[in-house]
Amino acid sequence: MSSFGVARALPALIAAALLCSCSRGDRIVVGSKNFTEQLILGEIAAQQLERKLHITVERKLYLGGTLLAHEAIVHGDIDVYPEYTGTAGTVILKQSVPEGAVQAYIAVKDEYLKRFHLVWLPPLGFNDTFAMVVRTADAQRLTAPDLSAAASRSWRLGIGFEFLTRPDGLARLNKVYSIPVDGAPKSMDLGLLYQALRQKSVDMAAANSTDAPLTDPRFTVLKDDKKAFPPYTACYVASERLLEQRPAVRWALTLLQNRIGDDTMRALNRRVEIEHQAVEKVAADFLRTQW
Repeated sequence: MSSFGVARALPALIAAALLCSCSRGDRIVVGSKNFTEQLILGEIAAQQLERKLHITVERKLYLGGTLLAHEAIVHGDIDVYPEYTGTAGTVILKQSVPEGAVQAYIAVKDEYLKRFHLVWLPPLGFNDTFAMVVRTADAQRLTAPDLSAAASRSWRLGIGFEFLTRPDGLARLNKVYSIPVDGAPKSMDLGLLYQALRQKSVDMAAANSTDAPLTDPRFTVLKDDKKAFPPYTACYVASERLLEQRPAVRWALTLLQNRIGDDTMRALNRRVEIEHQAVEKVAADFLRTQW
């Protein structure tokens, strides 16, 4: 075989070698939390493993919040799920997270391996940080489209349950900006936040930067100019045991490194939440565009 032929065949040979550790009868369990983005990322991981490794993948999506998903992987109920560096640092590790995305990833990665024998795979390519969203008309009345300027007036605030209870959520926002709130914050399902903004039952919503409705020009994200919120780089987390026993899993999921940017994730979320397409179809369409 010519050197050119060897070069072309090398990826297939590597995959074949890795597959020896993954028989068709092996079962891997992929989990996710219970919101749209997590469901999409969980399904992408499951389909990627099925496509590349030809193994059986069980889905345990809709696990609930961060703590439930973490407990599931620690106890071996799932093998892989998507997580965010800022969430892991503040909610699970209960420590401050470095401001830089790379530094935050390294800090969380090292601690997870040491404490839980869990491996953070390479970043997927987007940062799903908290986003304080207002109606664009209200943002235009501020001296600047940022949270420091927002502290000049009071707001009726809408929040999700995790933002209310997490140390990197409402408590952090209040500590850094002291934004006046008109009455108690209204806690609601994340899917209702934008509806509440449209109906003017709230003036500001604690949402996420990759939310599908942010493609709507009627909404504006106020800049976190004092960097209250840490980086929330999205990655797959897998059990160390799984990766040692089946190294092909690491190979297959690492192929997704930097494949999903902020705009791509927002578009995927939009297809599910606004265009009402099935998560399975959205994940399959995405993977078909990659290879």
